[in-house]
Amino acid sequence: MPTSHTPSSNETAPGTDTGTKVTTRSVAFENTGSMLAGTLYLPENHDGSPLATVIITGAWTAVEEQMPANYARALVKHGFAAFTFDFRGWGKSGDLPGGARYVESPKAKSSDIRKAFEFAAARPEVDASRLFGLGICASAGYMIDAVSQNPLVERIALVAPWLQNAEIVETVYGGVDSVAALIGVSRRAEAAGGEMIPAAGPEGADGVLMPIGGYYHEPARGAIPQYDNKWNNASWEGWLTYWPADNPGRLDKPLALIHSEAAAIPQGAHLFLEGFNGDASVKWLENVTQFEFYDDPEIIAQAADFVAAHFKAAMSGGR
Repeated sequence: MPTSHTPSSNETAPGTDTGTKVTTRSVAFENTGSMLAGTLYLPENHDGSPLATVIITGAWTAVEEQMPANYARALVKHGFAAFTFDFRGWGKSGDLPGGARYVESPKAKSSDIRKAFEFAAARPEVDASRLFGLGICASAGYMIDAVSQNPLVERIALVAPWLQNAEIVETVYGGVDSVAALIGVSRRAEAAGGEMIPAAGPEGADGVLMPIGGYYHEPARGAIPQYDNKWNNASWEGWLTYWPADNPGRLDKPLALIHSEAAAIPQGAHLFLEGFNGDASVKWLENVTQFEFYDDPEIIAQAADFVAAHFKAAMSGGR
C-alpha cells in the first residue's frame, strides 16, 4: 500500500504553547478500489513506539486540513497520535463508484471510516489496542456507524454533533414539501450523472448550499486552498433520509459528547443521549457557535481536554 512520510515544520497545537510541535506523515489507504489520502500526526521527535491513536473526521463537505487537522494537533498535545483523511470523492482522495465526487453520502463515509480504523491498526506507530474515534458535526453520525460493533475501537467522542431525525430535517430544510422537493432534485441530479453547485457563499447568495458567509466562506478560516467548495445535488436524498438521532441503541462504546445550546441542532444530541443506554460523559459549553467549535483555539483546547480525558480513562483501566 503506497505510503509516504513528510515531516512538518513548526506546527503547534491550537491554544497551546509554541513548544507543542507535531510531525505529520502523508499516507494512503484503499477502499473499494479508490485511494484515500490521509495524514498521521505524531509528537515531534517521536521515537517510533506505538501510541494510542484517534481517528478524526469533520463536518459535511470538509477536507482533512480544516477542523480535523485542528483537533489532531490539539490531541497530539495530550500524547496521542491522530489520523485524518479525505473521504472518497473529496479533497485529495479518489472517486466514489462511477466517478462520483462531492456526494455527501453517509453510507460511503461510514465505510471509509471503518477502513481508516483497519489501516491505522496496522501502522507501526499505532497501538492497535488503543484506537478511538472523534466525529465532528455531520460526521458524528458516520463515526457512530463506523465504531458500533467494531472490535477495533475502544471509545468514541463527538464534538458539536449534527444528529438529525425526520422531524429535525423538516425543521431545518423548510418543511415536508421542501424536503420532498430536495429529494426530487437529488434524483434528477443522480440520473444526470451529478450536478455541482458551490458549497459555500456569502450571506444570501443564490444557488449555494450554505449562503451564510462565515467559516466556509472566509479564507482566514475554512475557505482554505484545499477546500473543494463543491456540493453535488445528488447528495440530498441520502443526507435527508439519514437519521442518526433515532438510533442511539446501536452504539456499544463509551461516549463523550461536547456541544452548546448555541450551536447547530442541539436537540438532536439531547434526543440521542436520552436513548443511549451506555456510559456517557457530557459537557455543554455556554454561547459557543457551531463554527467556533471548528477553529476557535480556546474552544478547541477545551474540547480536546475533555475528549482526551475520556480516552485516557480507558487507558488507565476505566470502563
